[in-house]
Amino acid sequence: MNETSPGMLADRAVLRVAGDDVRGFLQGLVTNDCLALAPDAPRWAALLSPQGKALFDFILWAEGDDVLIDAEAAQVEALAKRLTLYRLRRAITIAPTDLKVHWSPDGSRGVVDPRLAALGGRWLAPAGPEAAVARGWTAHRLGLGVTEGVGELGSAETLWLECNARELNGVSFTKGCYVGQENTARMHHRSKVNRRLVVAPLGVPGDRTRATYPELGLMVEHARVDALGDALRPAWLAAALAEA
Repeated sequence: MNETSPGMLADRAVLRVAGDDVRGFLQGLVTNDCLALAPDAPRWAALLSPQGKALFDFILWAEGDDVLIDAEAAQVEALAKRLTLYRLRRAITIAPTDLKVHWSPDGSRGVVDPRLAALGGRWLAPAGPEAAVARGWTAHRLGLGVTEGVGELGSAETLWLECNARELNGVSFTKGCYVGQENTARMHHRSKVNRRLVVAPLGVPGDRTRATYPELGLMVEHARVDALGDALRPAWLAAALAEA
């Protein structure tokens, strides 16, 4: 069994988006409802390609009039550049912060992860002199069948609903237009998701393998829903598959 302990998630970093009508700016870009953000209600979301494929996924947090973006550390610079392209002449700044993402495996601290309560709690705060690095986050997340980051989702490779965004609260179907909304909405209304990102026991990697974790005995596959094989089927995914 993999041990877990609370602490900072070393693979995450935080961007601050500040300025004129930040939520309105993001509302027209990302998959979730930025107008409904609250300090105790972060939201998982993504920035998509025009075809509806995931470019970046992240968790959005409200802090006053600003929005904080809890994102993959290796991708924050690229994400900031992409958001800047959409900024045009708006009086908005997009900049890194010294905040860290902290995790509590049992959810006893922080806010429940917006994707799945079983993921635990998370919060944003400076590192602090005695802050420890969390242990067991990746094993915990994958054990629950939850994928994230460019290494698993790909970059413009996977349709957002194939990333299980509907089941893990990563998309709003009532918020209005955003980049990639047309294909995402069409898939939703047709209830047609032919492939899923799934976590499976480690095997021989194939064309549909996105990531391997030999130390955990797991891998991430982009598999057809009628050929999931021995992929993990946590309750949230099993329910979605039963409805298909």
